[in-house]
Formats: sequence, structure tokens, C-alpha cells
Amino acid sequence: MADNFYNEVLLDHNLHPQHLHELSCATCSNAGLNPTCGDSLTLHLNIEDGVIKDGSFTGVGCAVSQASADIMLDLIIGRSVEEAKHLCRLFGKMISGEITDDELEELEEASALANISKMPARVKCATLSWKTLEQMISEIQAAE
Repeated sequence: MADNFYNEVLLDHNLHPQHLHELSCATCSNAGLNPTCGDSLTLHLNIEDGVIKDGSFTGVGCAVSQASADIMLDLIIGRSVEEAKHLCRLFGKMISGEITDDELEELEEASALANISKMPARVKCATLSWKTLEQMISEIQAAE
């Protein structure tokens, strides 16, 4: 039953992404590339007073990378940059199989990607948007 739910979450975000579009109000953008398979995306965020007010992504990629980006944006929009950074760390822990049940709950729908850790060829697909976000946050914080 749980596996079916997770498959439905990934399928829904892949077929009906809410955040796959340009973002005219973006205050920052960052590109990410998975050279192994060719997944390529650009993350666009509108950050005001340390809060992610809106976000989107553009680019092409497999179902896993596209769904992961859409799920990530659902999770971080409306949160502070620090909260988004924390969620990136948790996502990394989940993918490496080192996450606790309480931490997994914080990831909400992103926990649908937990089984990716058992598919090494897909890990880079699932983590592309998260690593792109982490890099963006690092660059923003370094400029402050």
C-alpha cells in the first residue's frame, strides 16, 4: 500500500508539475546539470526578507528529476532560506539511508523518494534539484 502511494506521488508530480515554468519575479536562479544522464534544470526563486515567496524550475529530465524538483518546491515555498537549507540536509540524509523516522516526516511528500537510495543509478536524478538549491543558498549566504 505505501509503495503504491509513493508511486502515485511521483507520477502525479511528473505528469502534473505545478512549478515547471518561468518565474518572472525571480530574485535568483541557478542551473544544475546531471552529466551522467543529461538531466538539466534551472531553479528560480523569489526570496524576500529571507523567505522563499515563490519558486519554479525549467529544463528537461527524467521523471524522477522532474518530480523531485516539483516536490521540493512544494516543500520550500513559504519557508525561510534556513528552513530550506535544513530540508536539503534531511533529503541528503534520506537518500544516504541515515534519516530517522521523525526527520523523514519533516520531508512530507519528498519522503516518496526514499527508495531511490536503493537505485544508485537514479540518486543523481533525485538529488539534482536539491543540490542546485543547496548551491544557490550557499551563494546567497556568501554574498550577504
